[in-house]
Amino acid sequence: MKFRVRPVRRLAGETEVPGDKSVSHRAALLGALAEGVSEVQGFLEAEDCLRTISAVQAMGAEVTRKGPGHFRIAGAGLRGLSEPADVVDCGNSGTAARLLCGVLAGQPFWTMLTADASMRRRPMGRIADPLRKMGATIVGRAEGTRLPLAIRGSAQPKAIEYATPVASAQIKSAVLLAGLGADGPVTVIEPAPSRDHSERMLRRFGARLTTSERTVTVTPGPLRATSVFVPGDISSAAFLLVAGAIVGDSRVTLHKVGVNPTRTGILDVLDGMGARISRSAAADEGEPTASLTVTGGALRATEIGGARLIPRLIDEVPILAVAAAVAPGVTVVRDAAELRVKESDRIAAIARELGKMGAHIEERPDGMAITGGGRLRGAAVQSGGDHRMAMALAVAALVAEGETVIEDVECVNTSFPQFTELVNALAGTTAITVEE
Repeated sequence: MKFRVRPVRRLAGETEVPGDKSVSHRAALLGALAEGVSEVQGFLEAEDCLRTISAVQAMGAEVTRKGPGHFRIAGAGLRGLSEPADVVDCGNSGTAARLLCGVLAGQPFWTMLTADASMRRRPMGRIADPLRKMGATIVGRAEGTRLPLAIRGSAQPKAIEYATPVASAQIKSAVLLAGLGADGPVTVIEPAPSRDHSERMLRRFGARLTTSERTVTVTPGPLRATSVFVPGDISSAAFLLVAGAIVGDSRVTLHKVGVNPTRTGILDVLDGMGARISRSAAADEGEPTASLTVTGGALRATEIGGARLIPRLIDEVPILAVAAAVAPGVTVVRDAAELRVKESDRIAAIARELGKMGAHIEERPDGMAITGGGRLRGAAVQSGGDHRMAMALAVAALVAEGETVIEDVECVNTSFPQFTELVNALAGTTAITVEE
């Protein structure tokens, strides 16, 4: 499948983006571990999150779809899950694979996890290490550091205090999930704060947590069912925000976007680049939300780096690179070596594919330098099976001279199935055509 994208002069309108992927995964997993029936609304019905739904169903949780984004989850309790009858396929979802490892570390049965070719290249050792320390048996490729993995958990994991090698919400969450059934309090210490969706969701389900800036401790105990509202995903909103900022005389409003402070680095950087974005606060049901309005205008180069900023925008670097490519000056991205082990090597992919469109990008080991202000041109480019690269290239194509063809775009369905529909609606024309 491919996108054929034509430039547009303006984007205008109001819309909502799909539910937050990170929050949706966690709602499904905690709903399955809770006692009682949870109601989840706004759930992201994209491939990644539906993999998590399938996984908890395979282990005995009863999940009923009541309507678009509305799921009823009858939990099995911390020790009520059962061995799945087949291999659990996580598809392209790193969050599903890594958080499921945490859940399974507290289940006394064998489970085999697999995933697609992209995920089988991504590191799992940083998750497996602390879970082995808690008593889980994890075996698989590359000494148990690559999928597929077989996991046998412990009925009562060992309590540990674990210092993570990097600021990673996935490592932290896996350890906390395993710690729910541990023989004592479990503590995770990070080198810098990472996103805190798990902490917020655990509290909503009744878990006992204590937190400080870089440390979180969970005291073992049961979870109780609850209701969850999933906000719009700021990582998805980022594509429309940048598009609205760089496409001519645009004005785009996105409603009910999650603005968790551990995720809003994209807003800080765009503000530093001179983007005109206004915010009006909305409800806070465990996760703060807001309506965001962006209007088109000139951007300027900036610097993106540091342990306190990069974890808050690591998934948004591909689309920020597009903003930087049209902003006069040199934008430097540093401290982002984690981009090398995402769905693709995003540093290499950004330099290569945006380079085909005329962007001037110097690839560096932990980031890149982007000399912006030049005119992008239409080209034939590849997503590499990376959903964020596919959408970032599509946004770049909206301001390029001529037509752009983006190959291998089925991956967009893993996180933002409505992407082309929303962009075309805001453009008031068929800017993006989907072709087989």
